[in-house]
Amino acid sequence: MTSRLTGMACLRCAEPWPVAEYEAGCPRCAAEGHASNLRLTYSPGGRGASLPYPEALSLGEGGTPLVELPELASELKLGKLSAKLEWCNPTGSHKDRMSAQLIARALDHGAARVVAASSGNGGLSVAAYAARAGLSAEIATTEALPRVYRRAITAYGATLVGFADSMARWKHLAKRVGEGAFAATNYKVPAIGTNPFGIEGYKTIAAELAAGTMPDLVVMPCSRGDLLSGIRLGFEEIGAGVPMLVAAEPFARLERVLAGADYREPFAGDTAQASIAGSTVTWQAVEALRASAGRAIPVDDRAARAAQRRLAACGLHAELSAASALAALAILAAGGGFAGRHAVIVLTGSGSRDPGDTDPAARPHDEAAPEGALAQPATTGVSPQRTDPSVQQRENG
Repeated sequence: MTSRLTGMACLRCAEPWPVAEYEAGCPRCAAEGHASNLRLTYSPGGRGASLPYPEALSLGEGGTPLVELPELASELKLGKLSAKLEWCNPTGSHKDRMSAQLIARALDHGAARVVAASSGNGGLSVAAYAARAGLSAEIATTEALPRVYRRAITAYGATLVGFADSMARWKHLAKRVGEGAFAATNYKVPAIGTNPFGIEGYKTIAAELAAGTMPDLVVMPCSRGDLLSGIRLGFEEIGAGVPMLVAAEPFARLERVLAGADYREPFAGDTAQASIAGSTVTWQAVEALRASAGRAIPVDDRAARAAQRRLAACGLHAELSAASALAALAILAAGGGFAGRHAVIVLTGSGSRDPGDTDPAARPHDEAAPEGALAQPATTGVSPQRTDPSVQQRENG
């Protein structure tokens, strides 16, 4: 990885911008009433994917295992199925790839404090990397944050600040940013996504996948699309083609936008998939799917539970939100249109820290799943409103 950073450009309108912090996303799009994140641009002539801070302080993130699952490949009539085990990163999730670049940017920016709104994985990762860099960290969360995350985050010396709902957390971050803190997560409405310097860290997943046999499709859990966008940018920069990217979501959000809904609308739904819950959609997620001829697949909790059990039978205990990637792939493959193809599922977190195991509010009403649920399509359309906003809005994707 090398850095040849020259500027930034809007993902929506392609307007070029100098390297700076754009808290509201692209200024031109913001003036037009839209919300779009930026991407970093690099000088030509390099090989592979670039990072803005290739020498960032590291805890050993990246290089995670790619495990072959021939039994599941046969079951789904795929030519090959691989699982990218992102829980093998230092703090147990894909977020570490982002945090390394975010903290490097915060240091470069001269910030003394990093703030984040998180339901678990993201806050834990930011706290660890901030500690590594000697920065103070403040994580805004809700009362629904499981104790296992509380203990781990505070062990790194970070401060936890609790709020009744997600929007209150975002308002708190806006206040802290106004006081000079560096934001390590989205806090704008309409949602934009995380600082583009952090999203660059996810390009390393694309680089690792492209180093082997290029997959035909890559399936991942998705909320605001940081991971989705970063993987897309990585494949594009590598220049060997972009596989079909598939976003697994707990209820129809991106699917509705791809069908014509406004991405700036709220999309309410009920789910126990805490790491990818929430009512917001970002332009970066929409653009990544369109650029890769991708799909958004709603996966309800029963299908995600069935996929979680099926992965466990293969020796992989995934977080419920992560298991949704397998469920989405099963729905997609059910028609036989992907026979003989190579698919990769990105397993973003381990089931050992699944909020549903420690937080009764995060559990589905009915954990039983019928036989064959792995390959059954999820219900699409508008889902019922969740009665607990603190759980509904726990976005961490």
